[in-house]
Amino acid sequence: MTFVAPPGYQPVYNPSIPYLGPIYGGLREGSSIYIQGSIPENITRFHLNLLCGQSDSSDIALHFNPRFDGWDKVVFNTRQNDSWDSEDKIRSMPFSKGERFEMVIQITSEGYQIKVNGNDFYTFQHRMPVERVGGLQIGGDVAIQTINVIGGGMGGGYPGGMGGGMGGGYPGGNMGGGMGGGYPGGNMGGGYPGGNMGGGYPGGNIGGGYPGGNMGGGYPGGNMGEGYPGGDMGGGYPGSTLPGMGGQPVYNPPVPYQGRISGGLFPKRTIIIRGMVPFGGSRMAINFVVSRTRDIAFHMNPRLRDGLVIRNSQIGGSWGNEERELNFNPFAEGQYFDMSIRCGNQRFKVFVNGQHLFDFFHRMQSFNEIDQLEIEGDVQISYIHF
Repeated sequence: MTFVAPPGYQPVYNPSIPYLGPIYGGLREGSSIYIQGSIPENITRFHLNLLCGQSDSSDIALHFNPRFDGWDKVVFNTRQNDSWDSEDKIRSMPFSKGERFEMVIQITSEGYQIKVNGNDFYTFQHRMPVERVGGLQIGGDVAIQTINVIGGGMGGGYPGGMGGGMGGGYPGGNMGGGMGGGYPGGNMGGGYPGGNMGGGYPGGNIGGGYPGGNMGGGYPGGNMGEGYPGGDMGGGYPGSTLPGMGGQPVYNPPVPYQGRISGGLFPKRTIIIRGMVPFGGSRMAINFVVSRTRDIAFHMNPRLRDGLVIRNSQIGGSWGNEERELNFNPFAEGQYFDMSIRCGNQRFKVFVNGQHLFDFFHRMQSFNEIDQLEIEGDVQISYIHF
């Protein structure tokens, strides 16, 4: 059974500069724009604009303008009705001449959070509604290998919209969350020849919808925008100091992360985790814990150096049998992932970037006692939502 992403939800690879393209479905809080590129030795400046429309004359919600002019700085601004507003000048330069870069623009409630090469650079506060953004423009002295929009708007149900991951070739695959163009079996900016990213996804469909789920209408068995029936979508337990996870997504939490799962786990409840494995990362772990006993009902442990994703449980202080079979491995240095973990009566079903990764059968009778999520290791998390 295949699921096809709507037209235009593919990443853009190696666009010519100047570039002007649409952001299908727009942006919203929780969306991210992921850009890989390189800076020429003879750069003077380049710019990136988020347009309220799709033409040169559209209002600009975010103008990002690094200038190498002896007084290296990055200028931020907005433009409305053909006139520029007041500049924010940041007198530091996150880019280096002759070097490759990775840049992420994360849309938060307060503004556009800019990260370059994994480091926070600056948050430019919203001056106009992010929902107006419909296009991306890049010009000046820069080469771009990849543009990918993650978690763009695409209808109800899936909080923050349906986002794809990012990556290399994916022959035969449709990648969700991006912005036009395709890339069969190519080489991603010097990354993964043959389009094989940590195993690749031949024939796979990425971000094209989760099996059984209607992309516009959320997960089967409940519309995530409205909460699952029988689930307490409020804050944490009374008196608890851990953040409650229910109706509200958690954005950019620090790692290690601990969060209460208010209302516990029950069949059809789904958790979404979006994040990125930084360069140099070697391992991470996601644990579903019974806080009363400290038992780990489900331990998921991607080991990047070994290309493994270990699954296990720790009950009564002792680990069980490891499971490690995989059809593919989506976790690799410098790569985004968009994961959904769905609790069923017999098992957890885990999807990454829209593809089924593995099932993990419950080893505890009382899986509904699971009340805590823990994430640790070499990972940056941008979004968690039940």
